[in-house]
Amino acid sequence: MNFSKSRVAIEVTSQQIKQVKKWIYQCFEIDEEISISLSQLQCSESNCPTIETVISVMTNPVQQYKIYKKIADIEYTDVSQLF
Repeated sequence: MNFSKSRVAIEVTSQQIKQVKKWIYQCFEIDEEISISLSQLQCSESNCPTIETVISVMTNPVQQYKIYKKIADIEYTDVSQLF
């Protein structure tokens, strides 16, 4: 079984990244001093989505969430449904 995932270079603008992060701050009601990391990953397994976005909220402990879309395709409802 191959669990290797790799970062994927897919077109995404800085504005799209900022928008998704803004929604995360709003939905999670976290302080804007807490860092958020977004990573697009590709999975080669047949049962995995082609692309997923991993969201890491740098609290202690770190909170991680996945949205099975490219960053550019994420909408507010995707973020709000993480709860």
